Amino acid sequence: MDRVTRKVRSKIMASVASSGNRSTEQRMELILRRNHIAGFRRQWPVAGKPDFAWPKMKVALFVDGCFWHGCPRCKRPSKSNVKFWRAKILANRRRDLRVSRKLRTEGWRVLRVRECSVTEKRTLSRIVRATESEAQMRGFRRSRI
Repeated sequence: MDRVTRKVRSKIMASVASSGNRSTEQRMELILRRNHIAGFRRQWPVAGKPDFAWPKMKVALFVDGCFWHGCPRCKRPSKSNVKFWRAKILANRRRDLRVSRKLRTEGWRVLRVRECSVTEKRTLSRIVRATESEAQMRGFRRSRI
């Protein structure tokens, strides 16, 4: 049971920003900078507006919040207005698939990282591998490592 009224909860949820979230995008940006992974742009204007993009290498990185994108590992479903949130999260996941498919058809390599795995070493190595292999394929020198 929610501790606030539906009206208050609606107002709270409406105020949630879609970018710059501290537990996702800001943490990922800090990790990229600390590991000297350069060349990325924030909110690049292509399908889905990836959180991070390496436009020259056509690598797009989305950092998905566990609640908003229905992380199967975290399983944090809403306890109020269940029907609405189930439909909302399902729509978000379908949109994620459409956006990823569209970017891939346009030649982009798409990476999706869940909020709960942002700090895992394998996440960083996936990003490094993707950007380095795309740089080699496209004939760019990487400024990283």
